Amino acid sequence: MTTAQPGTGQRTITTSIPARLDRLPWSRWHWTVVIGLGTVWILDGLEVTVVGNIASRLSEPGSGLPITSGEVTGIAAALYVAGACSGALFWGRLTDVWGRKKLFMITLAVYLGATALTAVAFDTWWFFLFRFLTGFGIGGEYAAINSAVDELIPAKYRGRVDLMINGSFWLGAVGGSLLSILALNTDIFPADVGWRLTFALGAVLSLVILLVRRHVPESPRWLLIHGRDEEAERIVGDIERRVEAERNEPLPRAEGELTIHQRKNVTFTEIARTVFARYRRRSVLGFSLFIGQAFLYNAITFGFGAILTTFFDVPSGSTGYYFAVIAAGNFLGPLLLGKLFDTVGRRVMISGTYLLSGVLLFGTAWLFDRGSLSAATLTACWCAVLFFASAGASSAYLTVSEVFPMETRAMSIAFFYALGTAAGGISGPLLFAKLTETGVVGDTVLAFQIGAGLMCAAGLVAAFLAVKAEGRSLEDIARPLTAASSGAEAETPAGPGAGGSKPATA
Repeated sequence: MTTAQPGTGQRTITTSIPARLDRLPWSRWHWTVVIGLGTVWILDGLEVTVVGNIASRLSEPGSGLPITSGEVTGIAAALYVAGACSGALFWGRLTDVWGRKKLFMITLAVYLGATALTAVAFDTWWFFLFRFLTGFGIGGEYAAINSAVDELIPAKYRGRVDLMINGSFWLGAVGGSLLSILALNTDIFPADVGWRLTFALGAVLSLVILLVRRHVPESPRWLLIHGRDEEAERIVGDIERRVEAERNEPLPRAEGELTIHQRKNVTFTEIARTVFARYRRRSVLGFSLFIGQAFLYNAITFGFGAILTTFFDVPSGSTGYYFAVIAAGNFLGPLLLGKLFDTVGRRVMISGTYLLSGVLLFGTAWLFDRGSLSAATLTACWCAVLFFASAGASSAYLTVSEVFPMETRAMSIAFFYALGTAAGGISGPLLFAKLTETGVVGDTVLAFQIGAGLMCAAGLVAAFLAVKAEGRSLEDIARPLTAASSGAEAETPAGPGAGGSKPATA
């Protein structure tokens, strides 16, 4: 019979749905999830890179916008970061309350609209406003997408898929670098048209992703907790039928059940107590990973153009080619190393990628200080550093997504993302811009050493605090706040076949 919680009207159910999702083999349906949810990072990479590369064109007479290069890379960039931080926190809370699907549709729509309106900017204030709103939408995407992906992808593949999706930002950066070269060519596009087309393209691509995303369901795990277990059962049953039809064989029986006291909301007090008291060591880990990667990336990428032009006389119009090479190295890291996070394990791979990238950046700083590098060899060194750093940075999102309970997942992602983005996107540029723009070798070396030192420190923290999450269900890594104690869980699954959700008996 159904057991109701006194005064709440909510039920207590026993379910095998998480186990059924985790035991699924890889299928075409999972590729739908990856394409529908993951490809938005390509747009983010495209967006950020294009704006940085077209700053000089926007400031030229005839661009159609009365703005300086400093305002594009300074004020507009800061507003984008501020929008991303505030958007992550605002949408992150709503993602845990309203559901993953509703929010990953809304946040993409906000991004789409803001990007399209940036393309028709006619004054500086308009450009600033819609840069903020673009960041506001993309910040919400980080919370909604990472939580949805980790709750839909089987435990066996969760690490590599999460890393590949977050690393795809750099695939967009490659496209953004090449697209900006095309947009800046006035033989092809007038000065007041090319930059507008780059933003318009982002809006068109996001519309295509929005159409694909309609077919991605709500997270059954979220539905279970919020009293919509019948809907969760229908979604998982449909996925199972599609996978069985594709493989032409029945799925193995799922093992493992969970008893849940359904409820609508979790208070901020409960979230704070869970993240900062119950899982204090995991919070230290998340903080360290995000701060380390944020400063390393700013040590390299924020001043890369100035370093190439100042120390190696690379023409400003050619820096996009170098950045495209660096971005390719960033994408290859998560792509090639991702599987090892599921096989070798989280602790070894997270600490290893952080420490390796930090040590390699220390080595790059030493060679740069000796005058032993050219533009090409410096770029090669950066590629080696970022090959490992990108996998490590992507694992930071994976970590904070999987080591906190279901009810706090999106908010935890939002909090640590906002913290890292604020530190890296505000204090980082202020520090590294001053160091890399002086033209003094020692100052640039110091910038490299700061980023390398923080990355190594984060790697050491991960060596002691990283959670053994590979191959484990999310509910095993961090038990939901709404879960009953193990003694209250029923021992027999409901229904024939794979097993579904059922009311717990009194």
